Amino acid sequence: INKLVMATDVHLHGIHTPNSFDGVSPYTQQMIKSGEEFTYEFVADKPAVGMYHAHMHGEEAVPNGMFGVFQIGDVPLPAGRTVSGVKIPNDVKIVQELPMVLNDAGTIGFSLNGKSFPSTAPVVVNKDDWFEVHYFNEGLQNHPMHMHGFPQLIYAKDGIPLDQPYWADTINIAPGERYDVMLIPQGQPGDDLIGKLYERLIPSTRQ
Repeated sequence: INKLVMATDVHLHGIHTPNSFDGVSPYTQQMIKSGEEFTYEFVADKPAVGMYHAHMHGEEAVPNGMFGVFQIGDVPLPAGRTVSGVKIPNDVKIVQELPMVLNDAGTIGFSLNGKSFPSTAPVVVNKDDWFEVHYFNEGLQNHPMHMHGFPQLIYAKDGIPLDQPYWADTINIAPGERYDVMLIPQGQPGDDLIGKLYERLIPSTRQ
């Protein structure tokens, strides 16, 4: 049900849908006017790491928060593989799975998961714990994302498992892209975790 004062729709990235439910009005469907209702129907037929946002009036709606994460199942991890000399355990256990939606405009401005500093929350993990971050760029700019002191293992791009996972210190994420990474902290207790290369605009998640 559209409770906005303007028409809208819902467009999905990375999720297989019939063309009639692709959410690009007025081409694949009629716009959903204020007070009207529309049901999107599709089969979740395979694992996917996707996102959704308004397409109609998207230049206003998306920067101001009309977006979200849509995940189906789990993308396979590179368990048991050795990547650049680092062995991923056969029974690797993920202690946290974190969606990280990046945005850079609208009322909120630069934000992580719809929140801007100082409202961003710290991410707390123990040394040698494996965890996952799913990056989603819903913004208008590229976002270089990095960790403080340890690299990220990129194992999937746009929800598609990579035949050759690789380690990187910084990942440059373009609008609409999704990256899935694994990490294992090797620093000291109290070290910063997630940082952004434009920290002069929004400080990192250090609290």
